Amino acid sequence: MLNDAKIRAAKPAAKSYKLTDGSSLYLLVTPSGSKIWKWNYTYDGKQRTMGIGGYPLFSLLAARASRDEARLLLGQGKDPVVEKRLNIEANLKNGRCTFERVAREWHAELNGQWARKHALDVMRSLERDVFPMIGNLPIAQLTSPAVLEVLRSIEARGAIETAKRVRQRISMVFIYAIANGVAVRDPAEKLGAILKPLRKRRQPAITDIKQLSTMIDDAESDYARPITRLALRLLALTAVRPNELRGARWEEFEDLNGAEPLWRIPASRMKGSLDRKEEVGGDHLVPLVPQSVMVLRAVWPLSGGGLLVFPSTRNAHKPMSENTIGYLLNRAGYHGHHVPHGFRAAFSTIMNEWAQEYGQKGDRAIIDLMLAHVPANKVEGAYNRARYMKRRREIAAIWADMLTKDLPPPGTLLIAPAREESGACTWRRIPVPLPKKASFPELAKPRNTQIVPRPSKRARRAS
Repeated sequence: MLNDAKIRAAKPAAKSYKLTDGSSLYLLVTPSGSKIWKWNYTYDGKQRTMGIGGYPLFSLLAARASRDEARLLLGQGKDPVVEKRLNIEANLKNGRCTFERVAREWHAELNGQWARKHALDVMRSLERDVFPMIGNLPIAQLTSPAVLEVLRSIEARGAIETAKRVRQRISMVFIYAIANGVAVRDPAEKLGAILKPLRKRRQPAITDIKQLSTMIDDAESDYARPITRLALRLLALTAVRPNELRGARWEEFEDLNGAEPLWRIPASRMKGSLDRKEEVGGDHLVPLVPQSVMVLRAVWPLSGGGLLVFPSTRNAHKPMSENTIGYLLNRAGYHGHHVPHGFRAAFSTIMNEWAQEYGQKGDRAIIDLMLAHVPANKVEGAYNRARYMKRRREIAAIWADMLTKDLPPPGTLLIAPAREESGACTWRRIPVPLPKKASFPELAKPRNTQIVPRPSKRARRAS
């Protein structure tokens, strides 16, 4: 049996020689002075030798431990040399499978299932917050503390919601890696419980019907393009999402001169995943009440010759800016009190309170349906979106009556202050061209009626 003293005392000779230990383990001393641990064994009837490592990097105890591990593999019917090579290859493969490489493969595979904007947002968040810290590390060797350090760095800049979103994306990358045999566990899975809680922030909204009507009147009396005021009025009446209103096309409106006018918003323009946008029968149906049709009649002379109902002031082929209506509310003095998206919260709150006291059974679910909240069951969702149209039209009419009770007709919004100069409003008449189509026959003939402009909010307060 060998000991450390014998090993240190061994000197190189003209030829290599062996210092034997137990169970076929020996130390090979070469003429150059190198000392190498080797182990002889028999596998499948053949004599073989496995190199363990050099001394003193591998001590006597370490060499014996490696020999014992190899004997266990041999007892399981495995060739220790082959297993060693497989482990080396696996380690090399894991070293090449960095987190960034696997994440980009995952993103490329799922990219086609996402909306383009969402796909870009996912990759941007990884490139900005994750890859610089752990992108070049083997994904199989990443630990929970390493991932937590990434998330804490995001929280440190105050982006609490982003940290939670990034954790979900990191976890999805690990799930992909596990499915492909690159990793065996998800170190990000349990970290959500220890991240900073998300402060609940609701978009500001006025949910009292009288205050809401007053706010609309104030905003419509302020300086703005007539088409902006009309967009605000239709947004309030329909409670659709601001982006759905901005992208509205004339071709989406049906039976405007009939008894049951309808706005059919294509599924491709609705909020949701790519599956939701491509869903057959997934169009959102908005019943139009007379007040809504009156708004469209007022808008028709301004944009009826084009595709978009509310085009940009600079480019008729692009929708108005997403900030246009919000800026109007801010100028009217409602910054921090109400935003364009707040009309949905106002409609939900006010009409649910009304339904509780005056409504019918099932009205609360119908109100939720009118807001296009997609059910968990997609088949049920596609079926329900076309249901209860009669009751939806009745609820929309009640909402419109309450909202516009003290508001002037939409036609008065065609003549109103366009901009503010020296503290006073400059009034100008908007030319009303004849429509190129006959969706609204009564607009095909010139009108002799004179629309009297309302004084601005500032002028009313001064008087």
